[in-house]
Amino acid sequence: MKLNYKFKTEPFEHQLKALGCSWNKESFAYFMEMGTGKSKVLIDNIAMLYDKGQINGALIVAPKGVYTNWKGEQIQQHMPDHVLYKIVVWNPSPTKKEKEELNSLFKEKDCLTIFLMNIEAFSTTKGKEIATKFLLAYNALFAIDESTTIKTPTAARTKAVVKLRNLAKYRRILTGSPVTKSPLDLYSQAEFLDPGFLDQPSFWTFKSRYCVMVKRRISGSHQFNMIVDYKNIDELSKLIDKFSFRVLKDECLDLPEKVYMTRNVELSPKQLDAYYQLKEFAVAELKEGSMTTFSALTQLMRLHQVTCGFMTTDDGRLVDLHDKKGKIPRLETLLDLLDEIDGKVIIWANYRHNIQHLTKTIRKKYGFDSCESFYGDTKQQDREDILSRFKDPGSRLNYLVANPKTGGYGLNLTVSHTIIYYSNNYDLEVRMQSEDRIHRIGQTSKATYIDLVAKNTIDENIIKALKSKINLASKVLGEKLKEWLQ
Repeated sequence: MKLNYKFKTEPFEHQLKALGCSWNKESFAYFMEMGTGKSKVLIDNIAMLYDKGQINGALIVAPKGVYTNWKGEQIQQHMPDHVLYKIVVWNPSPTKKEKEELNSLFKEKDCLTIFLMNIEAFSTTKGKEIATKFLLAYNALFAIDESTTIKTPTAARTKAVVKLRNLAKYRRILTGSPVTKSPLDLYSQAEFLDPGFLDQPSFWTFKSRYCVMVKRRISGSHQFNMIVDYKNIDELSKLIDKFSFRVLKDECLDLPEKVYMTRNVELSPKQLDAYYQLKEFAVAELKEGSMTTFSALTQLMRLHQVTCGFMTTDDGRLVDLHDKKGKIPRLETLLDLLDEIDGKVIIWANYRHNIQHLTKTIRKKYGFDSCESFYGDTKQQDREDILSRFKDPGSRLNYLVANPKTGGYGLNLTVSHTIIYYSNNYDLEVRMQSEDRIHRIGQTSKATYIDLVAKNTIDENIIKALKSKINLASKVLGEKLKEWLQ
């Protein structure tokens, strides 16, 4: 497809196709798999609309930890050289300089103004107020990057974003996985674009149209509708096609293959004892009918913690479950793997205690500058430095121990071709996002994923749940079921 436009970086054929069918539409969804370059498509779309005099501003919203990457990487790399622009980044507690930059949003409008905000800000009064003010001041394109962050209709940020939709001249959503749990994930994303896209007047009619529900009794006369299956999926897939562009990496990029491996780990005697005690207690509570949703989730989390080498007691104490030699089999297996692997390795772990312990242990074995942690406690000013050193092929920083919810979104980490999942969780979106940090444009080696799994434990149940969800997501999007974690 030919577009008469002076791009800064030459687009791939699939990116040209995405632009060709969307650039001048008021609302559109880029459902482009992670690594296919959807950020570039949006930037080119913004530049084209600006050149045509249709917009003079863009509000780009992304998850915390991702939205600043738009300034440091994406926009600078792809915005055409002839476009004059400035970027302002939202900070709820700005420095004096940042406050001046925020004020400049409403004073100087002699170029394309790009305002970057994190989606979490839309749950706050200050965030909503400045977004409203920006959209009123500009002819703007309003884009939600990783749009599954607004998939929950009742969430405060979803309500705020949908309410502001009419203030924008153009709207875009971007995500590689619009369905991560159920078809219901689609409703609010589409509502932000245009309430008429899914041909349903409300979330409840949408739910009724596409969900099979049965009544379940909680206690006494209290009942609720439980979703047991989904229906009319082909119809839904056709509706989505009308306002979106969908592409998968294996359809458009000559990327290396993904290779999945499982490394089985043992449980120490302390872990086994703690695991079966917790399991017996949970089963007894379930039989008695005294288990609540909260207690069930608590028990699942504790069982998972035990497989990861520790547990949290009712009074908040943290207990390590090492063996007689002071070792945890899961960690020993990880260290053995690191001895086998050449190059830089990303280690995803879900718990703060694991991240801190892993970082300390790896540094002790390979040297202090060999490993860094990247999670909620990592200071914002340190994150860019850590990532810069990890991306440097010549640096000694070979191991990044990170929480996938913190580091699994929006980062290009193709300097590595190996990921080890020290632990998983039930969130399919987190898993898919974290996988694709290394499987994207720029990767030249096969991407290897290694799951540490304790057999006959909750580890296996989590993987089964993730497989079930990804099959459902593929069905909704009209794709073939994917082979995953084989």
